[in-house]
Amino acid sequence: MDGMNAVKTAFLLALLTVLLVFGGRLIAGEQGMVLALVLAVVMNVSAYWFSDKIALRMAGAREVSAADAPEIHRIVADLARRAELPMPRVAIIGQPAPNAFATGRDPEHAVVAVTAGILEVVSERELRAVLAHELGHVSNRDTLVMAVVASIAGAIAFLAQMAQWSMIFGGHRDRNANPIGMLIGIIVLPIAAMIVQLAISRSREYGADDTGAALSNDPLALASALRKLDAYSKRVPLPVNPSVAHLFIVQPLIPGGFASLFATHPPMEARVARLEQMAGAQLG
Repeated sequence: MDGMNAVKTAFLLALLTVLLVFGGRLIAGEQGMVLALVLAVVMNVSAYWFSDKIALRMAGAREVSAADAPEIHRIVADLARRAELPMPRVAIIGQPAPNAFATGRDPEHAVVAVTAGILEVVSERELRAVLAHELGHVSNRDTLVMAVVASIAGAIAFLAQMAQWSMIFGGHRDRNANPIGMLIGIIVLPIAAMIVQLAISRSREYGADDTGAALSNDPLALASALRKLDAYSKRVPLPVNPSVAHLFIVQPLIPGGFASLFATHPPMEARVARLEQMAGAQLG
């Protein structure tokens, strides 16, 4: 994670936390603020210890041994050695839509997951570049950052839901409740949290593209793989929980139109252009 990206990510994480605490106070005064802080601590602790298990379960992934997936294990092991990282666990998602993601609280507990479909779409050179991108997330500690981001955003959404149910069932008559604050919390806070979450997610994808291209020493292979995955993913739905959509290397097409509502990833054209520029700089 470079200096500017680290500062930007830290600022956005702090902003999410402020939104959570502010939302708690807005909805239910000081008691709401305390509840928001407790909720943040509980969800962040859960995200820290169980982020890999939660993400794998939500994505429908299963861990595989070197005997089950020798090619993937071989490439991941070589890239991990080059990046001076511990060997991550490997998982397969039994879906035809080509995609991949990484998760885990730190490099010692990382998991790299790919869909079954990606092996049918990309070449070995492109697969290596995709896996290098995922190890870039591990190296940059994005897997922990995104788990924390998702947990805080989830806490904000939970507070908004509590406020909504409270208004429906008359809880706004409580002396600690603020009806106007509740309305703002229900409508504005989840949208603001989503915008901040998406900003962090997009920034992390650019960083992993850079790290992955450098690790594989093949930015054009990553650009080519991204084009293929993007084209296939626009046609073949990947039925995963929307809460893990931001983890994947390209935004999955989720049945129900979720992908068209909020873009969790930077524009593909911009990602490819940056990688081609990197390749040009290498040749120069």
